[in-house]
Amino acid sequence: MSVTVRVPAKVNVQLAVGAARPDGFHDLANVFLAVGLYDEVTVTPADELRVTCEGPDAGQVPLDGTNLAARAAIALAARRAIEPAVHLHIAKDIPVAGGMAGGSADGAGALLACDTLWGTGASRAELLSICAELGSDVPFSLVGGAALGVGRGERLTALETGGTFHWVFAMAGRGLSTPAVFREFDRLAEGRDIPAPVAAPDLLEALAKGDADALAATVSNDLQPAALSLFPELAATLDAGRAAGALAALVSGSGPTTAFLVRDPDSGAEVAEALRASGTCRTVRTATAPAPGASVVAPAPTPA
Repeated sequence: MSVTVRVPAKVNVQLAVGAARPDGFHDLANVFLAVGLYDEVTVTPADELRVTCEGPDAGQVPLDGTNLAARAAIALAARRAIEPAVHLHIAKDIPVAGGMAGGSADGAGALLACDTLWGTGASRAELLSICAELGSDVPFSLVGGAALGVGRGERLTALETGGTFHWVFAMAGRGLSTPAVFREFDRLAEGRDIPAPVAAPDLLEALAKGDADALAATVSNDLQPAALSLFPELAATLDAGRAAGALAALVSGSGPTTAFLVRDPDSGAEVAEALRASGTCRTVRTATAPAPGASVVAPAPTPA
């Protein structure tokens, strides 16, 4: 008896970052778009909590209590006063430490899988509350689609999308620490007035219309200068994608994955091939957006 949940990666088409707050976090206006690259989290009853992982870069995934999937199981079990005695197996396809919320996806996937397996009957609001406790990106991994996240990014408002957007993603040869990127943002921003983050109306309109050209003209990432400061080689990857015809090129979230918006599958194939040939990245993937949030794909059988 087991439950498998599929959960998507994300790209930030806008990431507006405010000044550091007293608690160390930053207020954000974070426009999330779920993309069709997925991890799958399978939960099976066990004698004790354990985590295993397979797939690209699985060796970089922590298998102890720091893993967000393990923390999700523990958090839900604590609310129900039960033991989190499960085996969590993660089939990884979202880049690790790539700015595409792979760890957050695993947390959301494990939470939904454990809720289904244990029959805890948690409401959507309760699941989202637990997600917010786990991390800023985890609620969106549960919800998927497109959404504006404010606060730390955890308070979500669903957004309309009027069509399918085509993306190419280039994975870098090493990872970037999200806290380190935010620290670099703070260093670069020292002495400057940082405006309060707000979602760009033109960007929201482009999403609602499904207009890739209009979206390309409005995408932005306030963390990109910090990511490039820590990982200057990413500039060559961005240049290679632009030269190959991408409508827009940006660092995804805190990086180091770079994201390229393209007009259609054919132009996506051209950009992907050019990036592979450029020698500026490790691997290249194509995907469409928006994608659904965490969903059960293999539920536990109903007892006879």
